[in-house]
Amino acid sequence: MLGHWTRTSLRHLGALTPTTTIPTGSLAAASIAARPLVRGLATTHAQRSSTSEKPGDKKPAMPSLMAEAVRAMPTSEASITYLDDQSYHGMSQKPFPDAVADVLMAPLDPADVEIKPDGLIYLPEIKYRRILNRAFKPGGWALAPRGPHSISGRTISREYALFALGQYVSQARGEMEVFDEKNMPTAMEGCRSNALMRCCKDLGIASELWDPVFIRDFKAKHCEAVWAKHVGRGTKTKLWRKKGNKLEYPSEAL
Repeated sequence: MLGHWTRTSLRHLGALTPTTTIPTGSLAAASIAARPLVRGLATTHAQRSSTSEKPGDKKPAMPSLMAEAVRAMPTSEASITYLDDQSYHGMSQKPFPDAVADVLMAPLDPADVEIKPDGLIYLPEIKYRRILNRAFKPGGWALAPRGPHSISGRTISREYALFALGQYVSQARGEMEVFDEKNMPTAMEGCRSNALMRCCKDLGIASELWDPVFIRDFKAKHCEAVWAKHVGRGTKTKLWRKKGNKLEYPSEAL
């Protein structure tokens, strides 16, 4: 297995010819056999560059880090074995105890619910984790990845499955927009949190957030839409906020 990997990887880099072989065996044997080929890689690349380039040729633009991440990520994660990628152990075999169900389906405290400037109400991600910890105790639940990350345009996504007390609960794909390649780890964590919130719907956590009656009542009692001005651009628009709260920069109420 190791010998095949070494042959494949080095041939991909241009260091091996189709007839070159490396004996399979221990890690040390494979490493020793590959050393002269690796040492010659830089020289070979320089020779190819000098012979192929002509005066006046334009060099291709250096790919961005984001583009490199898109290409490298599936390859780097392809070798990972996802132990639970086919596991639905315990699915719908038995309900959770009443004490657990009471915590999961407890009515939302209006003080915990937030509203975005566009009027969408939500429960902060950390509140979902606190509810799960109260219901199952820390270590009694887990979010398992079902496959590698996927990137489409500026959006990163990944499939996750939620397990609690040893049994399968739900599965969902989380997504997050990547604004800057430097923030890729933060986007990956946001993707995971988004999947967790979606999985929690099947446990009844914060189910009111998808109830139109609750949404209308909550916004009427606890929120307000106000005219605001963008500090930098000077444009005016109507934004939502909870009553008693101030708008966040760069917007200010008129």
